[in-house]
Order: sequence, then C-alpha cells, then structure tokens
Amino acid sequence: MIGVECCFSSAGRVEVQRIQIDGRWLALEQGRQWVDREGLHVLVMAQGMAAQELILRSDTMTWQMRPVGPPAQQLV
Repeated sequence: MIGVECCFSSAGRVEVQRIQIDGRWLALEQGRQWVDREGLHVLVMAQGMAAQELILRSDTMTWQMRPVGPPAQQLV
C-alpha cells in the first residue's frame, strides 16, 4: 500500500509532490503522464530508487506503483 500526496489541475493533470512507502514519505521528480483504460499513469523517480510508474486506477480510484520496464533494445 502506498500513499500519494498530489494536486489535480482543472485540465486533469496531476502534480505528485511525494509518495509514502513503508511509512516513509519520499520527495520525487515527476515525468510524463497519460491516461488509458487502466487509469492515470505518472512516471516518477525518488532519490535512490529506479523509475516507477504510479497508476491511479480508474476502476477502484486507488494508487498502485510498478517498476518501469527496461528500454526497448536498439537494432544495430
């Protein structure tokens, strides 16, 4: 379970200020965001952590976090 402190704009964009993991609040940097059938996705990175994808699920209105997959391999 994670906590998310954020603000929503009237245009639907979200600005995530920090996340709570294991009772600790972590400041973070935010990247791009998009919406699909799963919900609202936001790329974030906290100090000392790999990039993560925060998802505000449209079916439950709860936040989930998952690691961002490795970049696609380049053809040589």
